[in-house]
Amino acid sequence: MERQVEGWNSVVLNQPMEMAVYGHYGPAFLFFPFDGEHYLGYEEHGAIDALRYYLDAGRIKIFTVSSIERETWLSDTGDARKKSIRHQQYNRYITEEVVPFIARNMRSSHPTVYTCGISIGALHAVNSFLRRPDLFDGTIGLSGRYDLKTYTAGYYDNDVYFNSPIDYLANLTGPALTSLRQKHKVYLLSGTGEGEDPDASWAMGQLMGTKGIPNWVDLWGADFGHTWETWLAMLPKAIEKIA
Repeated sequence: MERQVEGWNSVVLNQPMEMAVYGHYGPAFLFFPFDGEHYLGYEEHGAIDALRYYLDAGRIKIFTVSSIERETWLSDTGDARKKSIRHQQYNRYITEEVVPFIARNMRSSHPTVYTCGISIGALHAVNSFLRRPDLFDGTIGLSGRYDLKTYTAGYYDNDVYFNSPIDYLANLTGPALTSLRQKHKVYLLSGTGEGEDPDASWAMGQLMGTKGIPNWVDLWGADFGHTWETWLAMLPKAIEKIA
């Protein structure tokens, strides 16, 4: 399996950012990290090995990025407005720097790219897909909560609204919604065990359904809690739906 590490000083974030690339061929999967982790988190927890069959077979190519969550909603300190601004900057880092890098790496002006994430990474994955269906072709959310207010300790502004899918999607109309309705690879998975919030995945799926966006919600049993054991089991099942 091919593996490379890339990095540069992000103009948008004004700090060094790194990513890892796994595989040699196939559609791109942009993996957003589990709560506040760095770009090697998926590899360190065994997720890359769990997907080795798909990588070796050239069915997928994985790009893992770092989080800045410890500067934003997973930090107990700091000004809430600055956190909100920083969240928007992270969105721009993804769309203005990471996606063009993926395009260059894939040698395509418009590569097929799916987003994927775990926990708050699932929020980023689904939010990125819903906000930019022109860039992303589908999404996988594992154990996500799709109401950003879950993390903001009561703070709310326009930037929170436009990064909280459970809020803005209800009011979405126009070309973006039309584009989303043409996507057919949206998968939300959650366990029903300790630490999981299956209602969050169900509510997100139902809302997408009311807006005419095809999606599939898969709730696993009570033996599947908010743990890497759960996600290592889920990831190959979810990838198989797309790849």
